[in-house]
Formats: sequence, C-alpha cells, structure tokens
Amino acid sequence: MGALDRFADRVGAVARSGGAVLFGTGHPQRLIGFYGALADALSAVGCEVLTPAGGRRVDITTRFGLRTYNLDYVRGVALVREATGLRPGCATGVHTHSPLPVRTVLAAAAERGGPLPELVVGDHGWVCGAGQLGFEAIGLADTDDPALFVGEAEGRVSVAVPLDDGVRSDYYRPLTRYVLNRACLSQ
Repeated sequence: MGALDRFADRVGAVARSGGAVLFGTGHPQRLIGFYGALADALSAVGCEVLTPAGGRRVDITTRFGLRTYNLDYVRGVALVREATGLRPGCATGVHTHSPLPVRTVLAAAAERGGPLPELVVGDHGWVCGAGQLGFEAIGLADTDDPALFVGEAEGRVSVAVPLDDGVRSDYYRPLTRYVLNRACLSQ
C-alpha cells in the first residue's frame, strides 16, 4: 500500500474513533487548503481539532539570526506569523522547518490539562517534532528534504507522503479529494 493510502487510512481511523487531531504547517502559502479541508472534515464528524497556544510567541534561531513569531490558526491549522506584523506576500504565515512551534503547542495543551492529540498531521518540523515527543505523526514530505523520510525509517513518523511542496496551492486539490474519499470523509 502506498504512502498516500496509509495517510488517508490513518485519517479515516481517527475520524471513526473521534480522536483529537492537531494540524500544523511550515508551508502555509501552499498547503493551508489541504490541511484546512482535512480539519474541516474531521471536525464535521466530531473530532476535536486542537488549537492551543494561539498568539503565543515562538523564538526560532535561524542562520539569519533570532526570529520571533506568533502562533496562529487558520481553519484549524497551526502556523507561525511574523510577530511584528505581516510582511507583503506573507498573508498566511511564514515558512519554517522548526520543531519549536509544535513543541510550544503541545506544551500548552499539556499545561491546560489536555486533550492531547491522538494524531498530528502536517509537514516539516510539525511532524518530526511531534514524532520525537512520542506523538503519532503523519505528513507531507518534500522530496528534496529527507527529514520526514528519516523519521519514518526511524519509526518516529508513521507516514511520510512524498511530494513537491512548492507548487501552486490549487494543485493539491486532487490530493485533497483522494484523501477525503479514501478516508470516507467526502461531503
């Protein structure tokens, strides 16, 4: 069975169990529609889509120095935004591979007494960071970034779906339809 089928099957299993789910992306400009559609569908069948730590600050050290971001949610999907306001072209958030945002979100959920996610769905640092903390995590993996594939080989990531995460957002619509149909979540 292919990675996309395993991904969709896991989403369907969470839908049937009514489990709590956390969505997060480091590619909001491209992937927010895909994750948002899954979050909407899971919420519609009674799953709790978690949104802890909205507005919290996350400091990420990059090769360009310290960057300060704020956690935010769009359609139930976590992302980070510039703390000092949006730059032109960053209407939905900034690109990051850091695991620090998911660690901040999971710590906030634990601090408030839960619930904690049965499944974390996302990409880059969201999936790898959750998997490193022992949460089941599945995600979209850019074919030129080995992190999720290594995480899957190590048993920390349950499913890594290979794709190009830099194409136009509307190119992911067939992928969205396929996952929703296979997971029995189509409207």
